[in-house]
Amino acid sequence: MPLTSRKTWIATGCVAAAAVLSACSTTAPAPAPVEDRNVGAAVRPTIDPATLPGAENAGKPGYYTVKSGENLMQIAREHNQNWRDVVRWNNLDNPNRIEVGQVLRVVPPAAAVAAAPRPAPGATPAAPAPSPAPSSPPSAGGDDVDFIWPASGPVVAGFDEAKNKGLGIGGKAGDPVQAAADGRVVYAGSGLRGYGNLIILKHNNTFLTAYAHNQTLLVKEDQNVKKGQKIAEMGSTDADRVKLHFEIRRSGKPVDPARYLPAR
Repeated sequence: MPLTSRKTWIATGCVAAAAVLSACSTTAPAPAPVEDRNVGAAVRPTIDPATLPGAENAGKPGYYTVKSGENLMQIAREHNQNWRDVVRWNNLDNPNRIEVGQVLRVVPPAAAVAAAPRPAPGATPAAPAPSPAPSSPPSAGGDDVDFIWPASGPVVAGFDEAKNKGLGIGGKAGDPVQAAADGRVVYAGSGLRGYGNLIILKHNNTFLTAYAHNQTLLVKEDQNVKKGQKIAEMGSTDADRVKLHFEIRRSGKPVDPARYLPAR
């Protein structure tokens, strides 16, 4: 065999071996890409996206529509979740087979209900929270929630749409965490990875606030709270330091809290 051909054959074999070893090096599902059911349309008819699993949840907070070339491990990692949890939440028989256009739940069921303006299918509807009087600052764009700062410490991390979905507010363990506005507790627990002990308040059909990394939670789900009420004590659960991670979500999307909070 000529030397050039021999080198090519050896290189090709090494690449193939590396691929096999990589596939065997973890017990997680192999990162096989999703099945694109529109590929090869000349051979099979195009699948109506409305018939794919979870299609009724497309576009809802807490759900994700699979794109071409993605795999379950990648999707779970991008949403700060364990792939096994995503498999369980979606009742997947084969984690290596998800399809383009399929809609997956990517947050725990309780958190998904909290993030949505209405309960997810099958969930028990909760009574709507009383509408607060319209008194928001001009910077809030005319919306009807008048927020206050949830903690008195300094801002240690600013809002970054890609890296930090809210503000980091410093302090010491046990410092009071207050409700930023009147609302209802729609989530209180530690099931959302990366947030530690978390509280989510629903203020109306537009706004939610989230309070993460608490040391102690002082309220329960479905409890109504008043603006300024102590709802938790600051801590460092699932964080590298004591701080409050505070988010304001408008229609399910994180927005910069500094635009809605009064000047200090």
